[in-house]
Amino acid sequence: MNFTLTLLSATLLLATSAMAQKPETVDLWPKNQIPNAIPNEAVQEKSELGKDGILRISDVKVPTIAAFLPPKDKATGAAILVIPGGGYSLLAYGHEGEEMAKWFNERGMAAFVLKHRLPDDRTQTNKHEVPLADAMQAMKLIRQHATKWNVNTDRLGVIGFSAGGHLASTLSTHYHRGTTASEDAKPNFAILMYPVVTFGAKAHGGSREKLIGKTPSQEQIAYYSNELQVNGKTPPTFLVHAQDDKGVPVENSIDYYLALTKANVPAEMHIYPKGGHGYALRVQGKGSIENWPAACEGWLKSMGLLEKK
Repeated sequence: MNFTLTLLSATLLLATSAMAQKPETVDLWPKNQIPNAIPNEAVQEKSELGKDGILRISDVKVPTIAAFLPPKDKATGAAILVIPGGGYSLLAYGHEGEEMAKWFNERGMAAFVLKHRLPDDRTQTNKHEVPLADAMQAMKLIRQHATKWNVNTDRLGVIGFSAGGHLASTLSTHYHRGTTASEDAKPNFAILMYPVVTFGAKAHGGSREKLIGKTPSQEQIAYYSNELQVNGKTPPTFLVHAQDDKGVPVENSIDYYLALTKANVPAEMHIYPKGGHGYALRVQGKGSIENWPAACEGWLKSMGLLEKK
């Protein structure tokens, strides 16, 4: 009988804990005020769980952030916006979103997973503006609700994967541009994971085409080649890439690192011989790239982000 009661209590405790940890989801924009939106009921958001256990989301029309918060007694006050990749065609929301958010939570950092709109002429005007507008709005919202979420507004960064890394580096270099320009949209630090950075010769063609089309102008290519947009105000950055990445050439990270160095922006880069693309935390058995999470944790610690302030 005692064993049964103990088991029941444990089950209820786990259920309560799971409910308590469910992230709050917040719309980025007021209803019917989403910028650049074209009403189109024929397009509906899709969520699919692949055989690899990864949740992928596409056809986003209502962008959101999901707030993953650490226990209050563990919270450092630091926070990060998490941007999954997917070639600007979908969002690898599971392993590059939710799994990473929980990793940051374990280290006392709040994490906000961005479900941004993907460039789509069917549902948007000026589609190239849309992902950045959503990312900027997400940063502003986190700062506006900083007290509620126990976030220090000057310790808010961004992490992006693949095409999400392009959006994160665009946010880092274009926060002061466009109709929604604001210092409140600027990250205080950035982590770029096997990022798309350039739209030039070493571009990931799929990401470039989805964002700026098949026949972009040279001005558009340069504008979204973020290694060309770095300046002294670009946030300190941590980069990870594999030399054998067949999806996004390693030069994307190298050229961004060199631009940061030229601008005297603190940067740390880790390039591993093997690892491929799209691994996030799933690096077990992939060689030395298994060490990237520990290296990232060390960098976060060196930035003072794992200490309560």
